[in-house]
Amino acid sequence: MSDATLVFRGIENSGDARGGSFPIPPQVFAEAFPVRDAHLSTLRPGHTRGDHYHVVRHEILAVMATGAWSLHWDAGPGTPTRHEHFDGTMAVVVEVPPLVAHAIRNDGGEDLQLMGISDLPYDPDHPDTLPRQVSDR
Repeated sequence: MSDATLVFRGIENSGDARGGSFPIPPQVFAEAFPVRDAHLSTLRPGHTRGDHYHVVRHEILAVMATGAWSLHWDAGPGTPTRHEHFDGTMAVVVEVPPLVAHAIRNDGGEDLQLMGISDLPYDPDHPDTLPRQVSDR
């Protein structure tokens, strides 16, 4: 799904008896996206990650889930929040441009697996991550 600010797409499972395998679609990287930072995380049931935006960084998030979770976002300061609910074994990739607040909430009973990559390095002396709540915790 897409709106004027955020794009998210389900990823086909090409796994086998060993487990799932979810290749990120090449169109995600169709425009130049130099990877300068990456992080892996888990999200426990009932918790939220995000409720922030980046001033200049673009971010791509990949979510692997086996249960219910939700994506929350806005289109910039002063705009209404939106959300999308997901349920089941899946992977979803989310493209987040600057100034778009975003959050992922684990609404299920198992940990979510998250990967985030961005086009600028994280600088603890000049963080580009600012709070803005979009989830309905």
